[in-house]
Amino acid sequence: MFSSILIIDKRKELSVKYKKSIENEHVRVFVAKNIQDGLKQIQLIIPDIIIISDSIEENLDTFCRKIRTLTFNIRPIIIALSKSADIKDRINVLENGADDFWSEPVNYEEFRTRIQAHLRRDIEVNLDNKTLLPNKKIVEKNLKRLLNLNDKPATLLVNLERLNSYKSIYSEIAGDKIVQTLIAIIKSTLDSNDFLGQIDDTTFIIITNSYGAEKLAAFLIFAFDTVAPKFYTKEDAERGYMVLKGDREAGMRINFVSILIAGVLDNYKLISTPESLLERLYSIKEIARIPQGSNYAIDRLKLSGEISREKVINNNQICIQEMDSSLALLLRTTLELQGYDVVENIDIESSLQPKILIIDSNDDMSGLEICKMLKERINFVNTKIIMTSSKHKKREILSAGADLYLPKPYEITDLIRWVEYFMKM
Repeated sequence: MFSSILIIDKRKELSVKYKKSIENEHVRVFVAKNIQDGLKQIQLIIPDIIIISDSIEENLDTFCRKIRTLTFNIRPIIIALSKSADIKDRINVLENGADDFWSEPVNYEEFRTRIQAHLRRDIEVNLDNKTLLPNKKIVEKNLKRLLNLNDKPATLLVNLERLNSYKSIYSEIAGDKIVQTLIAIIKSTLDSNDFLGQIDDTTFIIITNSYGAEKLAAFLIFAFDTVAPKFYTKEDAERGYMVLKGDREAGMRINFVSILIAGVLDNYKLISTPESLLERLYSIKEIARIPQGSNYAIDRLKLSGEISREKVINNNQICIQEMDSSLALLLRTTLELQGYDVVENIDIESSLQPKILIIDSNDDMSGLEICKMLKERINFVNTKIIMTSSKHKKREILSAGADLYLPKPYEITDLIRWVEYFMKM
């Protein structure tokens, strides 16, 4: 994307010269002839810099104060231009909201260099410390500009799944290398007109041409999954998942880090703010979550808003399948006291399944086959399976698809802690 500059100056010839001296492929310059036009354009283009000339029909200090009040949420750099070189005028304008004061006439080469310095500083103070990508503030500013365009580009949300779990197992440094690898892959596919920014440690925003957005999403998934095996030990790579060790030999199966990409190509209907656009992207990301692993989902104009927005249901149901009747009663009573909805049977054909299934492996390990069968069914994709077992076969149990292996005998408090963990996922 581009930096945006607004010049408020009623002098046509001079404002055109200023515009030509600083405009390039990365900097868009807009000109307003009066105060009213300037205020309208500020809302549309969300300028990074506002250059105000004292040629306007209002005191420069008064207008700077008004602009600063109206733009407190986007905080543009305000530069005042004046024929006056009086120190009192400079101080008065600066005290009323301007960031800089230049006396006219100006040297055009110096004018351009100073503008570039202001833009560079504005970008540098809004970069993430680790990735050096534009932060959430800059992302939201660019999304707002996008929504005001007639010919809107595509917006892609790229999310790293299970990165925090990976860091718990492999270290913070190893996790940072995954992030750096993903960013390098993304940057290699973008051109100078595209934008890449960061919402948080695992979520990135791409603004790009809508014609190639879907191919871009497909390539990012292919490229990331191609290099992903290098992030793991030989044992984990051969096994196909990671193991997060818990207390008393418990082990949680963690699928490999993957990326989910959600995109809006041209269906910006009913989207008027950056917040609503991000909400749409997050809801589309949940569609991309099925099937498991890296995937993407795109919201096109032919799709309705209702399709792209899944209703979120608060599911706190737990199913217990335990052969020991006394233990089953204890688990049921304890979990119900914790406020969970506990059932003993499930309809495997139902679209709504329990959030957590606690199942015993049985002495003959027949529970493993049940686990494998359930994990192959798409309606169980969001169900977490905790398998308890007196047979200490952690690898076989996790390989069958169980999300957690909990050896018997176990403390009820340990089970409750794992249940709370999975409920928050």
